[in-house]
Amino acid sequence: MRPESFRCYFVEQVGQEIHGSVQERPFVELPADDVLIRVSHSSLNYKDAMAASGHRGIVKTFPHVPGIDAAGVVVESTDPAFLPGDEVIATGREIGVERWGAWSEYLRAPAAWVQHVPEGLTPFETMVLGTAGFTAAQCVAALLEHGVTPDQGEIVVTGATGGVGSLAIRILARLGYNVAAVSGKESQANWLRKQGASRVIPRSDFVDSGSRPLLNAAWAGGVDTVGGPALATMIRATHHRGCVAACGVVGGAELPLTVYPFILRGVTLAGIDSAWCPDHRRTEIWRRLGHEWKIDGLEAMAVEVPLDKVGDAVQAMLAGHALGRTVVSLQ
Repeated sequence: MRPESFRCYFVEQVGQEIHGSVQERPFVELPADDVLIRVSHSSLNYKDAMAASGHRGIVKTFPHVPGIDAAGVVVESTDPAFLPGDEVIATGREIGVERWGAWSEYLRAPAAWVQHVPEGLTPFETMVLGTAGFTAAQCVAALLEHGVTPDQGEIVVTGATGGVGSLAIRILARLGYNVAAVSGKESQANWLRKQGASRVIPRSDFVDSGSRPLLNAAWAGGVDTVGGPALATMIRATHHRGCVAACGVVGGAELPLTVYPFILRGVTLAGIDSAWCPDHRRTEIWRRLGHEWKIDGLEAMAVEVPLDKVGDAVQAMLAGHALGRTVVSLQ
């Protein structure tokens, strides 16, 4: 039975100001679509934090409800693939960006964007992973597909205390890679080693702002969640025929680089797009996350916050104070 109202984190424009708050909204305001989901959990990604603060590059129209990841139970569906009571997830695409998202007790989404909770994972675990874990897994898959194996040397991961970075470390360590974690949070070095990093490199020691087109080859491959000079440094220092998977932009959209790493060392730069990952690949990545890439102690990686506290979590993330993963509870 549909309720008369639902709680959500509601972002609205008042004059020139953007305000976000938890509100009770009439159920009739929920946009129509194929599958109605009672959301149990969502997560906090950097994209969500930007959406919650009204970033115009993420959110084009207001009012808006952020949350690009959802786990919950089907309430209604026009598609026979999903029945009331089915446990499902919906991640990426336009959820929480062009459409109202999962920081809400209820979510409607196209049936093509919904999938059953992957075997081997609980709904909560899927949100510990969320888009961050899915992105990290795609990065690891890119390294494997380009022939980067553990015996070839270290893998370097930037933004290592963030969601994507920390989950990439966990997956890589599980697969037998030695991982060098790069972070500006030197106080979290022990935490990073617990995630599986073999060593921790201060960000200030890692980034090379010099003009040399190539640096000494140090890495068999890399996962960059930052962009900008950090990504350029990683590429310039990657071994012959190595691969760098790139998925972030917080450190800058410009790439100060020459073509020499590509034409002299044969380095591959693999761009990782999570939002519109093809369905067959999306299904396979989630399958791996529930089976051979399953992270031990996954629930312990996350801090769970109620919807009422998500605004505080957003501010902490934007200020650079987030560590690991944050799961948003809507139960």
